[in-house]
Amino acid sequence: MSAALKWNAEKTQNTTDATRGQPLAARVLARKIELEDALADCSCYDMMRRTMLATALATVYSLMTGNLAHPPDVIGRALNNWLERNKHLA
Repeated sequence: MSAALKWNAEKTQNTTDATRGQPLAARVLARKIELEDALADCSCYDMMRRTMLATALATVYSLMTGNLAHPPDVIGRALNNWLERNKHLA
């Protein structure tokens, strides 16, 4: 395996990077599920992490209105920004 392919395979650690190239709705739903699982597994004493996860999920819940398969440009841009902003969370 070439060094570039090996580096890229090791680099992919979250659903945001792993689902690159798929439709936006699939990427958002996969990341939302991953964050919901992380929140469920989070200790009740880890308040900072719980707050960050809850805030990220509240944001995406408010953006997931209407037709996710064909979102308006503004919503699609906001969902993409959400994916990139919360890429390393959890």
